[in-house]
Amino acid sequence: MINIRVMRRLRQFHLYLGIFFAPAILFFAFSGALQTFDFHETERGIAPPRWIAVIAAVHKKQNFPKPKPPKLAQRQIGEAVTPVTPVTPSIGPRHSPFPLKVFVGFMSVGLMLSALLGIVIALNNKTIRRGSIFMLVIGTVVPVALLLL
Repeated sequence: MINIRVMRRLRQFHLYLGIFFAPAILFFAFSGALQTFDFHETERGIAPPRWIAVIAAVHKKQNFPKPKPPKLAQRQIGEAVTPVTPVTPSIGPRHSPFPLKVFVGFMSVGLMLSALLGIVIALNNKTIRRGSIFMLVIGTVVPVALLLL
């Protein structure tokens, strides 16, 4: 059996780790849900809102989106153009990804709610409120600072 003091320390360590990572968990759960339902992709020539493109780039590439250089479509006179046909691998029977997307959407919402509830519970405990606020601020500032470096 584990000593009660050790368990208290483990619980406190778990609490501070959870509070520290809560802002990142909220961000990645939200941006992942948007990407699951393809809100970050250009559809029918309509670009997604800029804020979605930015958080999708941060989620996928850990960087801000880079502007794409304009494509130069210059050909020499008389140059033959060979069409490229995409090759689609045959993996197996096609199935709809929609049920899994719905599950991932619910999982994202559940993860965000769990993180928010953890923050509320930690901030309502008067004995650890100051440490929780400190860890929450540090957990927000550190990833933003690392992104801006």
